[in-house]
Amino acid sequence: MAEAGAKAEAAPRKLSRETRRGQLIEATIETLAQRGYARTTLTEVARTAGLSHGLVNFHFETKEKLLAETLAFLAEEYRANWTAALAAAADHPAARLDAMLRADFNPAICTPARLAAWCSFWGEAQSRPLYQESYGAKDEEYIRVLEGICAALLALDRRSDDPERVARVLRVTVEGVWLDLMSMRNPYSREEALATVHTCAAALFPAHFGAGGLRR
Repeated sequence: MAEAGAKAEAAPRKLSRETRRGQLIEATIETLAQRGYARTTLTEVARTAGLSHGLVNFHFETKEKLLAETLAFLAEEYRANWTAALAAAADHPAARLDAMLRADFNPAICTPARLAAWCSFWGEAQSRPLYQESYGAKDEEYIRVLEGICAALLALDRRSDDPERVARVLRVTVEGVWLDLMSMRNPYSREEALATVHTCAAALFPAHFGAGGLRR
């Protein structure tokens, strides 16, 4: 009975710790967006979160550990987003491609702060090994899946185009639109961003896509 009671008491403390770490990671994302990679410090994250520097230091110890966990969080959030979109999509390769394109503009992940945080990690030379360690395998998984969908759609249309190249065009278009949304003084809407990517898909797969998205 005493052991069961101890376990019951431990669970709320664990939840509280996880919630606090999540709060600090969200504050790190906001700080990266506002101040950039180099100027993000534990003190600035604490200020953004409205917490003490000591509390941030207790949970993460160093800036490097905090940034590593923030990148790992963003990477897993991104992967969970597109895999969930694929799981809900119809089995046709065009529908699966549409699901992957739309996933990148899901309001849950396509926010100004998250776009800016991603750009901070991408653009900082010292974060590249960290990026590869935390996100490289997930990035490769995304690319393999996208290439497979493009290969299936090309085969369906009896075309001999290189699926790796076609997938790369789509991927760099999405990434370019993300950069555009982040860098413009008055960025266009997520809907316009998705329409831009759909225009690229329509150029590559005109039988299946138009600027408005998937042809029905």
